[in-house]
Amino acid sequence: MNSYDVAVIGSGPGGYVAAIRCAQLGMTTAIIEKYATLGGTCLNVGCIPSKALLDSSHHYEDAVKHFEDHGIEVPGEIKVNLEKMIARKQAVVDQTTGGIDFLMKKNKIDVYEGLGAFKDATHIVVNGKETIEIEAKHSIIATGSKPSSLPFINIDKERIITSTEALKLKEIPKHLIVIGGGVIGLELGQVYKRLGAEVTVIEYLDRIIPTMDAGLSKELNKVLKKQKFKINTSHKVKSVERVGDEVVVKADNKKGEEVEFKGDYCLVSVGRRPYTDGLNAAAAGVKINDRGQVEVNEHLQTSASNIYAIGDVVKGAMLAHKAEEEGVFVAETLAGQKPHIDYNLIPGVVYTWPEVAAVGKTEEQLKEAGIAYKAGQFPMRALGRSRASMDLDGFVKVLADKTTDEILGVHMVGARAADMIAEAVVAMEYRASAEDISRMSHAHPTFTEAIKEAALAATEDRALHI
Repeated sequence: MNSYDVAVIGSGPGGYVAAIRCAQLGMTTAIIEKYATLGGTCLNVGCIPSKALLDSSHHYEDAVKHFEDHGIEVPGEIKVNLEKMIARKQAVVDQTTGGIDFLMKKNKIDVYEGLGAFKDATHIVVNGKETIEIEAKHSIIATGSKPSSLPFINIDKERIITSTEALKLKEIPKHLIVIGGGVIGLELGQVYKRLGAEVTVIEYLDRIIPTMDAGLSKELNKVLKKQKFKINTSHKVKSVERVGDEVVVKADNKKGEEVEFKGDYCLVSVGRRPYTDGLNAAAAGVKINDRGQVEVNEHLQTSASNIYAIGDVVKGAMLAHKAEEEGVFVAETLAGQKPHIDYNLIPGVVYTWPEVAAVGKTEEQLKEAGIAYKAGQFPMRALGRSRASMDLDGFVKVLADKTTDEILGVHMVGARAADMIAEAVVAMEYRASAEDISRMSHAHPTFTEAIKEAALAATEDRALHI
């Protein structure tokens, strides 16, 4: 029987990063993955393929709608080859998952293909092509999450689909109904909207992207409506039925009246649930709470002291980069180091266009906590860079403590917001004040000037360009 210092169950961003860091720190390491490719949801059916399709669809939309404004004339009709687009997405996925294979070999990590199940706290049975048992002094559970559904919905994976199927459709929907106005639904909705589908979003709460700052929800709502999205908030879905090639969705609107939506595809994106099926956690003494999450303490240690858990399977935001931080945290803890994670400083991003990004506290959270704050906001359309690239939508908002001027939250909608948010994370990690940012030179013309201007606005309302 092969014996290891650490066995990691699950090879998503949390799992494979944890394995690499353990190996770097001199531990003999194994990783167990039930699928044939490494990388988990993120690399195979999540972050990476969705960004590939968002990018391709963005190019197409630019060619159809914006090339002419830029003085680019394309003779003949511009067409979408969906098959080729999906094939390019797959090539990106294959290249990325292949990169993980290389990293496992480079770091001398043993890879086991099969479903990992605890026999007890130090033994794991891998049920793959053959059944193998391994021994591990420590284990890290990194089994991730799966798309959630509603109890009355029958997901047939043909017309009533999850994000997984939405990434490999054989045709562009005529009318895609999206249940859920969160990140995944809006991103995939935008892919198919650009390619020519009519898109209707149905959201239970009173706004889209409901976990983010209300200002971001309002701005993105405005932008998506301009892009001809049909957005229905405060709607409670009651039934989803497939009739031949048609899907009929019935919901109650905010007045309690029943409304009906008909489309040829329905994407169910109502969140994700922790995945522990087949793990046999109880045999190892690992507790799972009533939400299906593995229970952990502040060291990410489970109720079995030699077993840890990270990523989507534990509490907190279901984000690849959060899982990575936790993977490193556990590896370094096992090595006797004293790592830390500031969960307040894990950014959130929506990869629509314009992009949406945020870190720290929202205005609603600050009000609820009774913290006196100042807000500074700057519109993207006031930037030279925005006008040059025709990306005029959005704004940057900086929230700072009223007394100390420390930055408490940064929220933005706009081109390249996904990349720009890193500046805010760095600033807040170093406990910068809005005044600090406003005194730093930002290259001109760039989108990041909006951060400086918003910081100026938050300190004595002295933005220069508005």
